[in-house]
Amino acid sequence: MVYKNFFLRSVFSFLFIIIYLIISFINFSYFFYVIFFIYALIIFEIFIYFKKNKLFPILYILISFVFFLMIEFRNFEFKVFNLFIFSIIMFDTFSYLTGKILGKNQLIKISPNKTIEGFVGGFILSFVLSILFSYFLKININLYLFLFIILIILTGFVGDIIQSYFKRINHLKNSSEFIPGHGGVFDRFDSFLFSIIFYSISINFLL
Repeated sequence: MVYKNFFLRSVFSFLFIIIYLIISFINFSYFFYVIFFIYALIIFEIFIYFKKNKLFPILYILISFVFFLMIEFRNFEFKVFNLFIFSIIMFDTFSYLTGKILGKNQLIKISPNKTIEGFVGGFILSFVLSILFSYFLKININLYLFLFIILIILTGFVGDIIQSYFKRINHLKNSSEFIPGHGGVFDRFDSFLFSIIFYSISINFLL
């Protein structure tokens, strides 16, 4: 079951990357519309599947969307955004895999399936791979880059926990079944939704 779920997660991630690369090759500014569609699907999921306390998750999604809108996708240097997407996907993938294989100690009660082993394994592997990816993209590797990647990973993890909390108070295992055998759109983009806030702040105010 571990490897079946890992395979499904990997397939979805691979398809998303393929779509991302195709759009980037054609015109990167079109990626805005893909993300807009994802936000719309998540709000639709909340309206349909969340039976109570819908206001807070909807506000959370809208706040995330506002920060996303602050990113200028026209005339955009997308190397750093590529790193952002890569780091999120790697952490989501490897924290899940190491947690399922090695996980024994629960990390947080809000999300009982999260383990210390999964978090540490996902953090280390995604950090190392993100540095290698930065080298491949010829991004300057320095202390600021290390901090940037660490914060991407940590904010992605926080996004995962926030989404787990919203599901827990609604007694849901998955946000929907839009992706058969794989959960909902909110499930798959939970890390992105919070970490994009950090990314938007960093490129607009800090970099």
